Amino acid sequence: MKNNLIRFILAWIALATLGARAEITLEIVTQGAHQIPIVVLPFANDRPGDKAISPIVGADLTRSGLFSVLDASDVKPAPADIEGVNWDDWRNRHADYLVVGNVQELPNHHLEARFRLMDVNTQVARLNLAFEGTPEQYRMIAHHIADAIFENLTGDKGMFSTRIAYITKQGEQRSLKVADSDGVNEQTMLTAHEPIISPRWSPDGKRMAYVSFELHRPMVVVQTLATGARKIVANFKGSNSAPAWSPDGTRLAVVLTKDGHSQIYLINADGTGPVRRLLSSGGIDTEPVFTADGQTLYFTSDRDGGPQIYRVSVNGGEAPQRLTFGSTYAVSPRLSPDGKFMTYVQRDDGQFHVMLMDLTSGQTQAMTDTSLDESPTFAPNGKYIMYSTEVQDRGILAIVSTDGRIRQKLTTQTGDVYEPVWGPLQ
Repeated sequence: MKNNLIRFILAWIALATLGARAEITLEIVTQGAHQIPIVVLPFANDRPGDKAISPIVGADLTRSGLFSVLDASDVKPAPADIEGVNWDDWRNRHADYLVVGNVQELPNHHLEARFRLMDVNTQVARLNLAFEGTPEQYRMIAHHIADAIFENLTGDKGMFSTRIAYITKQGEQRSLKVADSDGVNEQTMLTAHEPIISPRWSPDGKRMAYVSFELHRPMVVVQTLATGARKIVANFKGSNSAPAWSPDGTRLAVVLTKDGHSQIYLINADGTGPVRRLLSSGGIDTEPVFTADGQTLYFTSDRDGGPQIYRVSVNGGEAPQRLTFGSTYAVSPRLSPDGKFMTYVQRDDGQFHVMLMDLTSGQTQAMTDTSLDESPTFAPNGKYIMYSTEVQDRGILAIVSTDGRIRQKLTTQTGDVYEPVWGPLQ
């Protein structure tokens, strides 16, 4: 194993909605990536045990793969501000940056976590911020702190305060779940003995579209996360599948077979109004995804034989343009938030790998070393790709950075996990 490979194993306990405890283990492998040495001091007046804010900040930075978080467990008492920091000690430990903070209870029964991000060598503050929330929101407060530090030191938006959705399967039971980006605070949106597939976040992160087989055939459902309210928005004759939100959240592209084979249609997200057919071909068109401006649609089609990825103007005019070549099988397109890259799944010699394409140059590269990969999804900052794969006959989630240097595996102790989708920045 190379000298520049660093391995971390972190474990968290996640609470499901019914009080069941599900252990989630995250393994991070970093190879060749420059790591920023940083110390997150225990926050003064931090809450005890697993409700402390500062350890969550450190764990977030660690799992990004871009930070080497130094041990600060021996710092007692915790300094409330920079006056209590032993600068010489941290310079000797080769820390470049230091986070010092304190937690206060406010009169409105909220918590406030105030912190400074300091340059150890110059003792100059790069950040001096405070985040506030209810006591139950302590994890989200910590994630926002980590986001601010990540953005300040890397120039990229943080994604720790975002959420992920995924499907789990244990025996015959399937569940659609939502959790924080680290797998904690897991909540069950739907449990059924029939398949649940294709979850998709609305652009504002408040709703989820997915396909349910509860009526023993596929129908598209939209569910409001805050209330749990559900509405069937596509239940036409035949199959209703593959929902994709328009950027403004008012419409869905869906795949219907009501007029024959699978084709892409546009419907209102509340299920009302007319249905508009977007494409017409002699093949199967599926897996639509909109560009950020809503003017272009990427999709999978077998119109030229095997499945390949195409793009076309939503307003029609020109014929769809084929984007993938060099393989007889390319599916599941997803676009980076800036629209410059596309991730998808390609089959070569019987193995399925997550690919990354530069949409300007058309250059592609394989991002994974596993062989049964599917359902890639970009982090909302565009720097990581989450996907599902199979390891030792278990369905797990995995993450790879878009430069290929950072890899993570997210596993649970029971059942399989698949079809992840990363939520938007809030």
